[in-house]
Amino acid sequence: MNPSTNDVYWHQHKITTADRRALNQHKSCVLWLTGLSASGKSTIANELDKRLFERHIRSYVLDGDNVRHGLNRDLGFSPEDRKENIRRIGEVAKLFVDAGLFTITAFISPYHEDREMVRAMFPTGEFIEVYVKCDIEECERRDPKGLYKKAKAKEIREFTGISAPYEASPSPEIVLETDRLAVEESVQTILDYLDQHQYIAL
Repeated sequence: MNPSTNDVYWHQHKITTADRRALNQHKSCVLWLTGLSASGKSTIANELDKRLFERHIRSYVLDGDNVRHGLNRDLGFSPEDRKENIRRIGEVAKLFVDAGLFTITAFISPYHEDREMVRAMFPTGEFIEVYVKCDIEECERRDPKGLYKKAKAKEIREFTGISAPYEASPSPEIVLETDRLAVEESVQTILDYLDQHQYIAL
């Protein structure tokens, strides 16, 4: 007989999140980058990771495409699968934050409800939503993977911005207008927020 969820217990760690943060000398949180395909999420996430590393701050990037090669390779792009994709990565991000890392996620995560589901997993202040805002025309112009072209030719179904919606949050912590800002400016905006809200140093 397989055990039920009632037979599964949470084990407390001897080393706490506060202990890990004290060792690192900085806080930990998730920076949830959300926006259309080709809006600049992955580029910004990786440059931010580099800048944090240069400041001796422990961080890690969870990228949407990379995660679908492994952890979430069994999921498609229906609303239900997208929700499960976001739920799983939210749980992974929660573990990374508990480990004392700045966790940078780069996911389209198009549904406001799904992002709020992840926000609810974290204590106040540990989930920072970063809306990578970019006009769809500019995203199509960049289109490094040729996805918009394929979506318009109906070769890709459920493609955000073309055949599936993107729901912007009414009040994200940070908005980056990447059709106007350079990558360096976007990254600096995030770093300024972290400095101003005392995430960087304890």
